[in-house]
Amino acid sequence: MICPRCAASLTAKQRNGRMCAQCGKRFALDPAVHGKGMHDIRIRGIAERATDHGRLKITLTQLWYLSRSRNYAWAGRDPQGVPARIRWLVALPVAAALVACAVLTGGVLAVLAGAAACACVVVASSMRHRPGQSPHAQIIPAEQTFRDLMNGSWSAVYGGLPEGVVDDARPVPRPRGANRSGASVPVSPPKAAILCTDRVVALFLTANGIPARLEAVLVEVADADGTKGRPTVLAAALSAIAQYRSGLPVVVLHDADPQGALLAPLIRGAQPDRVVVDAGLPVSAARNRLGVVRLVRHDRLADAEQLRTVAGLPEADAEWLGEGFWSPLAAVTPRVLESIVVRAVERALAAPRPTHHEALTHGFLTWPQAPRSPRTSRAPGTRPPGTGTYKKKGTSSA
Repeated sequence: MICPRCAASLTAKQRNGRMCAQCGKRFALDPAVHGKGMHDIRIRGIAERATDHGRLKITLTQLWYLSRSRNYAWAGRDPQGVPARIRWLVALPVAAALVACAVLTGGVLAVLAGAAACACVVVASSMRHRPGQSPHAQIIPAEQTFRDLMNGSWSAVYGGLPEGVVDDARPVPRPRGANRSGASVPVSPPKAAILCTDRVVALFLTANGIPARLEAVLVEVADADGTKGRPTVLAAALSAIAQYRSGLPVVVLHDADPQGALLAPLIRGAQPDRVVVDAGLPVSAARNRLGVVRLVRHDRLADAEQLRTVAGLPEADAEWLGEGFWSPLAAVTPRVLESIVVRAVERALAAPRPTHHEALTHGFLTWPQAPRSPRTSRAPGTRPPGTGTYKKKGTSSA
């Protein structure tokens, strides 16, 4: 291990108690003790890149997503076949009865009974059983473990969290112009509304004053426990934006999950005269791109049929969400997330008022660089940047 203080190469004996034997200074994390990737130099480098070298403030949850060493996600499955205990509980008594019948009788009946007993045993032994599996997802290190390390060992050694990182479990410092609820509001009437369903993303936007910079109002309708589902969030979203004029465009930020995929189309259906830009994490990107955080829920908020018909998702994306998989928007790199919001608000302001026969919906990884007229043609064989998908699929990422 490299000492984060003096850059000396240390063996296990030379760093007992997280104390460097060369320079005599303490460090916070030891990969041999705290797990793979838990190293001061690595965590500090991740924090510097995530904050754009101090320009941005990020939350501890965002740093945890970026610092993960492993991410696994498995879908649930139903049990198949008959358990061995039940098979033999039935097969053995039946076989024993057939053998007894063969012994007590003779002739053809004895042969048939013996053959039936053998067949019963063979069938019972050849049957297979696959136990059921509940949905499971894991990020290594676990969130609470990472929080304890950063607020404990790291803060004890360095006097606080890395520069630019704020603990979202505590009140996040508000920039000037923020109201008591924490939402940054412009001095003049807002030109757009940013509807955010992720608390961590809302805190990130607030801490950096992004809504105020864009002359937009931040409307947070986060479902903290993730169990209330689409109807509650949709009702809260419609109620929140109803207080603003109908001409105010809305940018929707959401996770790649059933609730998020359905939110923008349902808002657009409820208020067809309002510009609604879907700036959430696209399901196709969460499903296909390497390095994306993938999680799974035990409760499925929508089935694949709803996602195909209402949200207009492709079959593969709808099935992926229908199995319980999802991906958090907060795991997106902070600099990318900032650019997403800026471009989405600019697009919403430049878009014309929709008619009853058209709707505006673009995932942030499929946006063109500038709004185009529907009549604009594209050269054959080309496509917008970011619309390609990886051929390699999977539900695990490092």
